[in-house]
Amino acid sequence: MQKPKLLIVEDDDGLCSQYRWAFPACEVFIAHARPQALGLVKRESPPIAIMDLGLPPDPDGVSEGFATLSDVLRIAPQTKIIVVTGNGARKNALRAIAAGAYDFCEKPVEIEVLRTIIERGLNLYRLEEENRRLVAAPAQSPIERIITGNAGMLKVCRDVEKIATTNVPVLLLGESGTGKEAMAKAVHDLGPRAKQPFVAINCGAIPENLLESELFGHERGAFTGAVKQSIGKIESAHKGTLFLDEIGDLPHPLQVKLLRFLQDQIVERIGGRQKIQVDVRIVSATNANLDEKIGQGAFRGDLFYRMNAFTIRIPPLRERGTDIVLLANFFLNRFNQEFNRGIRGFTEHATHAMNAHDWPGNVRELENRLKRAVVMADRRLLDAADLELAAQAEDLPDLDLRSARLRAERDVLQEALIRSNNTLSVAARLLGVSRPTLYGLMEAHGFASEASRLGETATAVAETTAQND
Repeated sequence: MQKPKLLIVEDDDGLCSQYRWAFPACEVFIAHARPQALGLVKRESPPIAIMDLGLPPDPDGVSEGFATLSDVLRIAPQTKIIVVTGNGARKNALRAIAAGAYDFCEKPVEIEVLRTIIERGLNLYRLEEENRRLVAAPAQSPIERIITGNAGMLKVCRDVEKIATTNVPVLLLGESGTGKEAMAKAVHDLGPRAKQPFVAINCGAIPENLLESELFGHERGAFTGAVKQSIGKIESAHKGTLFLDEIGDLPHPLQVKLLRFLQDQIVERIGGRQKIQVDVRIVSATNANLDEKIGQGAFRGDLFYRMNAFTIRIPPLRERGTDIVLLANFFLNRFNQEFNRGIRGFTEHATHAMNAHDWPGNVRELENRLKRAVVMADRRLLDAADLELAAQAEDLPDLDLRSARLRAERDVLQEALIRSNNTLSVAARLLGVSRPTLYGLMEAHGFASEASRLGETATAVAETTAQND
């Protein structure tokens, strides 16, 4: 594997030599002053840098160090900068963090501590790089305006692609904010009616006494205030698609009239006698449990079966795994451009808080939180507080790769023992290792007493068998 690039910005030759041999896992670049450092950043794009604040021509102050920090972040905002400060200069270190530095380390430098900080910084850089790659590759989702890498959501997108070419009614089920209208628009845009009108109406947002007129239209004088003829939403969608959002809130009398329309595609305006033939595809959506509403008598079963020739269930954001951070980065980039801000990303606490949050408002809630945070934040990295989410620092996952491998190894070992009913020969075969190797793994992961017990049992069985023979 290619070594990660590490930039050292330090004017002390002795300390530079120490750094050079202390990090053999990295490709080290040395800069003694700001111009040299900026040149290396432009040419090499290092993911991580160690920077002394006392740089020439101000080695006894911090002005040049902060100027260098600012310039590096302007050129390469994703670079994780570890600031090295002298004893008693914690104030400057905290000021550097606020200015965008990733972390700090006090002199005299403890190499092991610094090595740990570098590893954490590289892990975070890789995660952010992967998120940026996913955001920059929206082709993973076949539908415009849908950003996802989640297998369940991608299946929904593929289903939408398939049914868009047909003319069957579609029912979209999902919580508020999951993207039902975007899916409805995709059904329209990917089908043969794409060049015709797409008309949307929210059945739960319009008063019942006005909803019938909105849907079916009315003639002049049909009721008080009807001073002119009005074309309804259904008629307006002729040859195109009518999207009925929150269909579960449709009043019962209108359910009867809508069912009659779906059966013969004929509209009669309120106060009119003319039967108007309309060619409309119906896509409806709801966040309600229609089965329960049918059982309660609040929704007609025959209308439900007429509308759901094809049903698509859109998963909530909390079930979409890494899509949470993926979408957060997408919105961050969009709002950075929209509001001319330079927010670089998220702290570990923010990422953990986003993954731990239940997201009752789904994608719409995430978008609104990001918009508010980008406008109001005064730091380069958004924290959990900027997103108005509760941070739980003690629950932060350990990103150390060695620890992660050990956790995975222990989990697989435990699963093998469970599947084999603690039969070591079977467990070793499942794991693809020898029995001595399995004993070693069990001892290394704290199963030593179990290994000993199983070994004693095996010996006793062997002795009994020998005696019987």
